[in-house]
Amino acid sequence: MYTTPKQHGILERLRSGEPIRLDDPEYETIHKIVTRTISIVQSMNTATDIDTVRDFLAEIIGSDIDKSTTIFAPLYTNFGIFTSIGKNVFINHACSFLDMGGITIEDNVLIGPKVNIITENHPLDPNDRKALITKPVVVKRNAWIGAGATILPGVTVGENAVVAAGAVVSKDVPSNTIVAGVPAKIINQI
Repeated sequence: MYTTPKQHGILERLRSGEPIRLDDPEYETIHKIVTRTISIVQSMNTATDIDTVRDFLAEIIGSDIDKSTTIFAPLYTNFGIFTSIGKNVFINHACSFLDMGGITIEDNVLIGPKVNIITENHPLDPNDRKALITKPVVVKRNAWIGAGATILPGVTVGENAVVAAGAVVSKDVPSNTIVAGVPAKIINQI
């Protein structure tokens, strides 16, 4: 199992949401993790059985994934080490997790095909736009993210919540609600 580099310096700053620029003297640490992750993702996405896919993803994130969790390849991620996945999670085909800001997926979550979970953004200032700013995403217990939905940086999807297919979620989703649309808005209670 891969051991995550000590979380100090640039990794700590990355998790805190501090802007990280390409000329940062520690940027090579990020580059090495991304290079490693991309290599493993290629192997994961050519695996021929669910157990092997889960094992490759566990290698990427640096911790075991419970056998009750199912991941269908392909799955794309660029970092991995700030992601945690609970028990009895289902992740369908063709999802993308841009996870430098951290993704937490709690137990019993359903994630539909082609879902994008994005924790990374850039400053609006055109002179600084290549800087990286991260905010974590949390998907709470029993949530269901519908096909093709996009969860943007800093969002928490509450317990038992449903994100409708194709929704773009830019704000927290309260527990026991259904959100839909672009941008996503509450359309019903559960």
